[in-house]
Amino acid sequence: MKLKILMISSVLFSHVAFADEAEKPNPITEAGAVKIEWQQPDKFRDVKTSNERQSRFEMRLFNTLTENLNKEVQKSLQPNQRLTLQVTNVDLAGDMRPTFGATSGDLRIIKDLYPPKITFSYQLLEGGKVIIAGDENLRDMTFLTQTRVRTHKPFQYETLMLNKWFNATVATKL
Repeated sequence: MKLKILMISSVLFSHVAFADEAEKPNPITEAGAVKIEWQQPDKFRDVKTSNERQSRFEMRLFNTLTENLNKEVQKSLQPNQRLTLQVTNVDLAGDMRPTFGATSGDLRIIKDLYPPKITFSYQLLEGGKVIIAGDENLRDMTFLTQTRVRTHKPFQYETLMLNKWFNATVATKL
């Protein structure tokens, strides 16, 4: 009897868990002319944090990348133009490694072996009409050899990679 109750309750609780996952909306961040939808961030390759709540870290990452990309985009876009991205995967520069008690969390080790990566589709809209669109799978294998990236700002490698993509792919077509 106990086994039967346990099986029924586990089925009910698993259904509730799946319903919660299905209802969880994708985060959307906006800054100026940039709007980004982060599709299923819990499935991203590596957006792990070492010492803060995961949801807070993700929103800080998403907002920072959106705001930094907007700063670059503002230099090239007209007032009636808007860039939208649908991000499907993020792999931050470096790799998380356990500290085995040296600190309260893991450490992100930055090496050439672990370049930043991001996968997304994008649209450049002008007055609501799509004028440029595409899909991208970015990876910056030279992220540590660039001399101007020594600012120690949050997510500097990912920001530089997105800015370089925008200038090479979108801004040149304007």
